[in-house]
Amino acid sequence: MTTKLFGEPIPRREDERLVLGQGRYLDDLGRQAVAAAFVRSPHAHARIRDIDVSRALDVEGLIAIYTWEDLPGLVAEPLPLLIPHPALTHGRTAYPLAKEIVRHVGEPIVMVVATDRYVAEDVCGLIDVDYEFLKPVVGLEEAAQGVHLVHEDVPGNLGAHLVQEVPARDGRSVAEALESAPHVLEFRLDIERSASMPLEGRGVYARWDADDRSLRVYSSTQTSTSVRMALAAKLGLPLPQVEVIAPDVGGGFGVKIVHPWPEEILVPWAAITLGREVKWAEDRREHFISSAHERGQVQHIKVGFDEQGRVLALDVDILHDHGAYTPYGIIVPIITATQLLGPYKIGAYRVVFSSIYTNTVQVTPYRGAGRPQGVFAMERTMDRIAAHLGLDRTDVRAANFIGPDEFPYDQGLIFQDGRPLIYDSGDYPESLRMLKELIGWDDFPAMKQAAAEEGRRIGIGVGCYVEGTGVGPYEGGHVQITSDGRVHVSTGLTSQGQGHETVFAQIAATELGVPFEKVSVVTGDTRRFGYAVGTFASRAAVMSGNAIALACRRVREKALKIAADALEADPRDLEITDGVVHVVGAPAAGIPLATVAVLSNPLRYAFDEEAQRATQFAGTADPDKAPLEDEPGLEGKDYYSPIRSTFASGMHAAIVETDPDTAEIRILRYAVVHDCGRLINPMIVEGQIHGGVAQGVGGALYEKMAYDEHGQLLNASFMDFLMPYVTEVPHIETAHLETPSPLNPLGIKGAGEAGVIPVSSVIAGAIEDAEGIPIMRMPISPSDLYDLRRATD
Repeated sequence: MTTKLFGEPIPRREDERLVLGQGRYLDDLGRQAVAAAFVRSPHAHARIRDIDVSRALDVEGLIAIYTWEDLPGLVAEPLPLLIPHPALTHGRTAYPLAKEIVRHVGEPIVMVVATDRYVAEDVCGLIDVDYEFLKPVVGLEEAAQGVHLVHEDVPGNLGAHLVQEVPARDGRSVAEALESAPHVLEFRLDIERSASMPLEGRGVYARWDADDRSLRVYSSTQTSTSVRMALAAKLGLPLPQVEVIAPDVGGGFGVKIVHPWPEEILVPWAAITLGREVKWAEDRREHFISSAHERGQVQHIKVGFDEQGRVLALDVDILHDHGAYTPYGIIVPIITATQLLGPYKIGAYRVVFSSIYTNTVQVTPYRGAGRPQGVFAMERTMDRIAAHLGLDRTDVRAANFIGPDEFPYDQGLIFQDGRPLIYDSGDYPESLRMLKELIGWDDFPAMKQAAAEEGRRIGIGVGCYVEGTGVGPYEGGHVQITSDGRVHVSTGLTSQGQGHETVFAQIAATELGVPFEKVSVVTGDTRRFGYAVGTFASRAAVMSGNAIALACRRVREKALKIAADALEADPRDLEITDGVVHVVGAPAAGIPLATVAVLSNPLRYAFDEEAQRATQFAGTADPDKAPLEDEPGLEGKDYYSPIRSTFASGMHAAIVETDPDTAEIRILRYAVVHDCGRLINPMIVEGQIHGGVAQGVGGALYEKMAYDEHGQLLNASFMDFLMPYVTEVPHIETAHLETPSPLNPLGIKGAGEAGVIPVSSVIAGAIEDAEGIPIMRMPISPSDLYDLRRATD
């Protein structure tokens, strides 16, 4: 049995349990708990004049009703602004329950606790809230005018304004480079709102032990350790008295990295106040109107370029809709502004974004987190340049690529981690060559001509991107080998379907030389690992993977030292194969790691036959040495903290067909070339790419949050909000390029968000190629395409 498992396509070990219905999701827990439900605002902007609960008080099964006025101390304060930034001059966050004013449909106003959810919802229906209606501010450009305000103390609805500029290599400014450029284009792009829509919504279940004053909370979250710290701070509890556990989580995609949600504070507070177990699980409409959205931007672009299509100057002005509140700061537009550059070296670059309040659901990261918008801007720009010059679109891209010999490459900007935007490695020309071969780019003109002769319209599109991954500040790993020879791995970040149980076990098995089956992995449980940052930004493999590898190396070093004493050998002459420590070349004369684990912990009492070898009369101890020269146990802990992010990259291409009569859009082929450094498990990377592309197809062709002028979300259900079925997701052809990162011990980069990032730009380019009509707004539906045709006839 080999133990060199890094890089092998091992099937995901967690899948069998989940497919057989043996998962433990939030709502599977706490069957005996009482239930919480919320009265939420039906209005986008209103002042609360009165809350009348009298009709609800006699409902059998009612336990408690809470409004903002009932909340004590820090619980009543606004929720934290998680990521401050100097440019976020007017950051605003919500109260756990609305105080005086509601600012979007779905904002919680009253919390009800009852014997079950049905009773709680009935009570909510009997509570009367009297509102004074205020003018809702909906739509980015209306909001930016500042005639009506979302927050009375935020002039112009402007939460943040940030300018970043990098001069050309010769020192010219963007304005100077544009003025002297042989060609200049100006245009506008629009990206509509979408949302994460995980299969499982948010949820919280809390248990309070009044005897030892300890709180245990289960939350469907992407960051259990941070929820723990927030709860300790808000509820005034010592951190060691708070435990937070993420059970199986049915998808996150970014929305569950936000913390603490109002319910994550209110449910534990109610459990403490009432002395009862309390649970709340979000329903689908709640998720639409009270969690978070993303994507919405208006982009104004001005680009100067030469005859070869090389970009000499790029000036981008972005209006970003962050909704009613900014709990996650301005990370999304920062990522758009910095990741927009992609794999290109731009002559001079200036980007300005204004982050605007509207009376809509708050905006926080959703898979891709600002990158799809940035890539849409850059790739649509490349296509416009190619069309203007009559050049092949791939040639224009190649003319602007950073060369493989130019790494590390400093783009001169500050990334979302506060560190310089310096690309660590990549080979963009090779990625493009591989992609053109995979999709059949050079053969496509003949294919298009043949289709046209049959009365069919087909087109091809391409998109390139660079993705900052492995964002700091740190993650940790703990590894323990027990006396049965099993390896127990724990890390603080959480899992939502990424395959962490598999890939982290592969890393540990490879580092320690043990069978894969001997390794177990626990994530997201603060009882096992108390300090972590969370799962987001394609960081789990880079951060926790490297931390686990470093912890394994500590354990391996200790194991070799203990085994060397027992074998009377030099530790440098030992290796571990299939869980046995032995002299190199002599595997038969070795000592199992199970025995090494026993010897690592000198015992006074024997509990089983194996433990007898570590007691004082077993005859195995050296009488001239102290019984313990190191910490007891064969275990180790380490942390990985990068100097800056790693940068994965990729390129996608698609062939689409548009129906001449109905304007239906069908994807015929989809190809991906991806570079995430060394691959831990190619099968899992493939799955990540497939899932990302599926979400990208949704964002390109179907998914749109449709608000009316009153701030009402018109499609807040799966009856009306379109998502692609498996029938709409094409077969995805993939190829991998590996350029190892020099920034971490394993040479890896992240892969979790890669599939979704360029899809809108790729599909837009393909539709434009098929139709000959500029595509400047996404998503695009058959109705949209039909209207474009009519407008250009």
